[in-house]
Parts: sequence; C-alpha cells; structure tokens
Amino acid sequence: MSNPPTNTVLFLMGPTASGKTDLAIEISKHIKSRLISVDSALIYQHMDIGTAKPDKETLLNHPHHLIDICKPDEAYSAHDFANDATNQINLAFAANELPILVGGTSFYFNALENGLSDLPESTPESRQKYNQLLKEKGSETLHKELKEIDLVAAQRIHPNDAQRVTRALEVFELSGQTLTQLQGKKQGGLNCHIKKIVLMPDRSVLHQRIEERFHLMMDQGFIDEVKSLRKNEALHEDLPSIRCVGYRQAWQFLNNEIDEAEMIEKSIIATRQLCKRQSTWLKSETEGLRLKTTDINKCLDFIGNS
Repeated sequence: MSNPPTNTVLFLMGPTASGKTDLAIEISKHIKSRLISVDSALIYQHMDIGTAKPDKETLLNHPHHLIDICKPDEAYSAHDFANDATNQINLAFAANELPILVGGTSFYFNALENGLSDLPESTPESRQKYNQLLKEKGSETLHKELKEIDLVAAQRIHPNDAQRVTRALEVFELSGQTLTQLQGKKQGGLNCHIKKIVLMPDRSVLHQRIEERFHLMMDQGFIDEVKSLRKNEALHEDLPSIRCVGYRQAWQFLNNEIDEAEMIEKSIIATRQLCKRQSTWLKSETEGLRLKTTDINKCLDFIGNS
C-alpha cells in the first residue's frame, strides 16, 4: 500500500448504480485512505436496503464515514455535511490518509468544494416546528407561503422539495431576511488540492443495473424495511428521508394507493430520473479523469500524478 499525495482530496463521483463504492474500496486497497460518503440517503439509520447501502461486512472491512449518522426524522443540511466532511478530511490528513469522498449528491459536493452562503444555523426548536408544519400542511402549501415571502427562492425551489422549502422558511424566521437576500456571500470551501474521478457508464448499462438492483432489493426484504419505518409515528411522506427514491413509492403501496407492480415500476422510473439528473450535473465536471468502466490502474496513475 502506497502513501497518499500530500494535501490532496479525491472526489469520486458518479450517478447511482455506476459502481462508485466498489471503485473507492479498490483504490483504498492500494493507497492508504479514508472513505467518506457523499450521499444524502446513506446518512439515515434503519434505511439500508432501499438506499443500496454497503452491507455490514463491507462496512466492517472498509469503514465509510458519514453513513448512519441521522435518524430518519432528523434534519441534515448541506451545511451540516460540509462541516462533518471537513472534519473527516482533517482526520484523514492527520493520519496520513487520502480522503476519498465517494457519492452522487451534487449539492453536498458543491457545498464542500465551493462553500455556502452565510445562513443562520437551524435550532432544535425550529427543526421541530417545521417538521410539524410539514406533517400538518404538506410541502406544496408551505411552498405557497414561501412565495409570499421570497418569490425568487420559490421559483427556484420545486414545491415537492420539502427540505429546501422548509429551510427557506426557517431562514426567514431565524434571521428576518430572505434566503435570496442572504445567498450572495459564500463562506468556506476546501483549501487543498482536489482531484476528481467521474465514473460514468453508458446509460443503457445504468438502466439495466437500476432495474436489476431494485428487484434484488425487493428479494432482500425492502417492503419489510419500510413497514418497520412506518411504525415510527414521527415519519411521514414529506420528510426528506421518506422522499428518497423507492421509499416514497413503497409508502404509497403500503397506503394501498398503488399496487405492487405499479410501485416497482414507479420506483425504477424514479431511480432512472435521479440517475439522469446526476448525469446532467456531472457533464459540467470537465476536469479530472472520466471513466466508462472501472480501471484501477488509470485511477492510481491519475491520483499519483501531481
């Protein structure tokens, strides 16, 4: 195993089902590394099958940090992620490890690399308040309220994006200023050398993997996993955790709103749509190494070259 390059962070990015986790693990076998998850679904505890979380044996042999750090009813922002990931990066540097940031959540990567606007931090009270409002009113009604306060932000945020809608309302309550007013000046951002590997298989390959993976999730007991989540009275369809692809559709199936065949079809379609959004974002990542298939030798050469 070789030592990592100095003051270097590796961003290993790709759409869902591209094989990022396996590649990150393979790299870590050759370079002393610290694996740090960049995934807004893997943060949640008790959501293992539907998020395609690495299995317990894999995580035991190849620990991933920032997995299973939140309960499904807890809020977790890009600001939280940037702080937590920065701490993990510093721990990696202190241990002479290469921080490998692996995942497909674009706004987490962006927050870490470019910093965030100087927004007020959530408080336990405000989080509880807006989770309750979300449960009582729903995301679309809260979006209408946001229009009255901050039309620019409301036009930018989809009515179904419950996390961003409630955050915009919370920012206004905590600061007395709108999200739009505050989002001019950014703070933070990484002060180190960032190398980027983008793993981007052909679309047809991704679509096939997505379909096969979802059917495997069903065989592994995905519906039972969602049934267990539904026993928690704090959980509801408008929470970011339950809006993760697959979970929302399974929730609707268990509400008898759709049948099982429709649930499976809708889940696969939603995952493919997520894949498309991730792929579109990754088109703008023109620097670094782009791969259609895993090539460990190309990756190691790329990381080793300054």
